[in-house]
Amino acid sequence: MTRVGVIGVGTVGRSVVEILEENRSIITARSGEEIVVKSGVVRNPEKVSDLSIAISQNPDDILDDPEIDIVVELMGGVDLPLQVVQKALRNGKAVVTANKALLAYHRYALQEIAGDIPFEFEASVAGGIPIINALRDGLSANHILSITGIMNGTCNFMLTKMMNEGAAFETVLAEAQALGYAEADPTFDIGGFDAAHKLLILASIAYGIDAKPEQMLIEGIEGITQADIAFAKEFGYTIKLLGIAKRDGNEVELRVHAALVSEEAMIAKIDGVMNGISVVGDRVGETLYYGPGAGGNATASAVVANIIDIVRSGKRSPMLGFNHPLEEGLRLKSSDEIRSKYYLRLRVSDKPGILAQITQLFADHAISIEAVIQRPCQKECAHLLFATHEATERSIREMMLRLETLSPVLEAPFMIRIV
Repeated sequence: MTRVGVIGVGTVGRSVVEILEENRSIITARSGEEIVVKSGVVRNPEKVSDLSIAISQNPDDILDDPEIDIVVELMGGVDLPLQVVQKALRNGKAVVTANKALLAYHRYALQEIAGDIPFEFEASVAGGIPIINALRDGLSANHILSITGIMNGTCNFMLTKMMNEGAAFETVLAEAQALGYAEADPTFDIGGFDAAHKLLILASIAYGIDAKPEQMLIEGIEGITQADIAFAKEFGYTIKLLGIAKRDGNEVELRVHAALVSEEAMIAKIDGVMNGISVVGDRVGETLYYGPGAGGNATASAVVANIIDIVRSGKRSPMLGFNHPLEEGLRLKSSDEIRSKYYLRLRVSDKPGILAQITQLFADHAISIEAVIQRPCQKECAHLLFATHEATERSIREMMLRLETLSPVLEAPFMIRIV
């Protein structure tokens, strides 16, 4: 019998306990032995008084229990979970976590501490989608050329509503909060930080890149308006928040941002709260993984799958899937050097000669314009909407700063990358 302790018996933790109890027979058959939750830790024991496990408020009651074989960490946050996971590993206990923020900052240090002790984290990225095992095991014969993913269901729900219903950003955000898809403070989701943490975990497995969130390009969806939606539709695009990891020679670019994506692309068809991740390998080509990216049962399904895997296969090392550097000399590409096509929205005074003045700035920065549309917005002003050919981040940002200094430009330019 394998005994499990769950630290953080919230929505996901409760589902873990219930799945292990209610699906006991099939889990026993698949793992080879019975798995039981011996105890759990939660701040408010009254909320889980209906569960048939011992409940405590002190993580040490699990970490110091010699009968506990596997510790499931579902606390959220970084500092306290780091202490909990470190102690669990040093006490020789296997660990399963869904904590993406913890891994975004401490994955390599934790792998070193874990050594041969099983440490699994499938639920940290894309909820119920088995993307970690796909990258670490199923695609292990491949050089990974790129990873492109919709990794945040909140943003995908909001952008789908904006595209399909013509709703304003503030309206769909309020709806997402009412439905429980977005927190009261939604910054972590809509600002792109949640997706960035997940992308860093995947990039570590694919490339061995040891980067932190502060080193990568991260933007959210806060500035998107119906003017941008209209442009996207007119030119056959949809708008998605994407996490992108891509190898370019000896460099790997990591970025999270809103993107104009061709309506024909597979990933463009992933709507609502669902997640989807495209992985391109040098041998297998493109593979696409789709499913629920959050929610108690979906995330708990991945947690329990990790528990079963530990019980069935014994020790698993290393945590990230490699002992030695995957690619000698690989380094993180500077955000300034990333190349993309761009969409720009400007609100300008509607007067003669302004378009010529602005297009001259494009030419000064060696940025070629692919398309331009002018749309009225309010009295005596207009929206100028541009699509460019490929340029660098440095050149587009320098030009945007110059645009802000022009008196006919009435507000800061807004930019979305075209994928």
